[in-house]
Amino acid sequence: MKVYYNSDANLDLLKNKKIAVLGFGSQGHAHALNLKESGMQVCVGLRSDSPSCNKAKEEGIEVKTVAEAVKSSDVIMVLLPDQNQKAVYDNEIAPHLKEGDTLAFGHGFNIHYKQIVPPKNVNVMMIAPKSPGHLVRRTYQQGSGTPCLIAVFQDYSGSTKDLALAWAKGIGGTHAGVIETNFKDETETDLFGEQAVLCGGSAQLIKAGFETLTEAGYPPELAYFECMHEMKLIVDLYYEGGLSRMNYSVSDTAEYGGMTRGSRIITEETKKEMKKILQEVQDGSFAKEWLDEYNNGQPNMNQLRKDNREHPIEVVGNKLRGMMSWLKK
Repeated sequence: MKVYYNSDANLDLLKNKKIAVLGFGSQGHAHALNLKESGMQVCVGLRSDSPSCNKAKEEGIEVKTVAEAVKSSDVIMVLLPDQNQKAVYDNEIAPHLKEGDTLAFGHGFNIHYKQIVPPKNVNVMMIAPKSPGHLVRRTYQQGSGTPCLIAVFQDYSGSTKDLALAWAKGIGGTHAGVIETNFKDETETDLFGEQAVLCGGSAQLIKAGFETLTEAGYPPELAYFECMHEMKLIVDLYYEGGLSRMNYSVSDTAEYGGMTRGSRIITEETKKEMKKILQEVQDGSFAKEWLDEYNNGQPNMNQLRKDNREHPIEVVGNKLRGMMSWLKK
């Protein structure tokens, strides 16, 4: 695996290009502002009634409609929600693409699942920072950056990879390191990680632990601290140095208890279910399910959100977090 750094990327490849960043949310604001401060010609494409219009203008970024941004630009980065990209592409991007334009994405979902099928006479690339947008922005301002993935789906010009590396450098990614992948692998590993471990698995584990303690009669405040609050301490140790760093940092009792009991919680049956989830990602059935859910008004999503908000761990958590003055900073 080759890792690319600053010396491998040439920012000059972007300096003669007009750039449009579509969206000004978590990733959009970071890409647009970092590129602007790297000396690029950047505008932001937004709906005329978007609440982000004023935010972008206050940062000194030119704001256009999506159609105007695409018409006037050579490189178009699509950083809109996955479920909105197809409609925006069909109505406001595709009619204004020119031969030789470069279409860029921060995630491979719509290209991989063929929701968006670009014309053959444009470049298609991906630059995906492996962190939330606020961290992409903050680390850039600190003179460093966050690791990025890049991928080329369509190389009409013959230099799309170099353009992707230039973009990664412009947002700070080559300070930390850039790894080349493809749209398929990025999309499938990203969705699987979210569902089975990061957003799905961890949340269910926390709730199950909380419920086990409270159903056994323990105070919900203690259950919250043990199953939710202290999770951050453990995850930070994973982040800093992997499993070994975590085990080194906790007590011997915690290390032994964790290593001898963890496999009783995450069993072979759990792993079998993970494989089913991966299969649903790979065969496109999850993507279809999610897009159908969105297009039908999100009834299941809305109910799940309501159930989550009303879970006892959220009720007690809201109270306890009020004691934590540092969270308000």
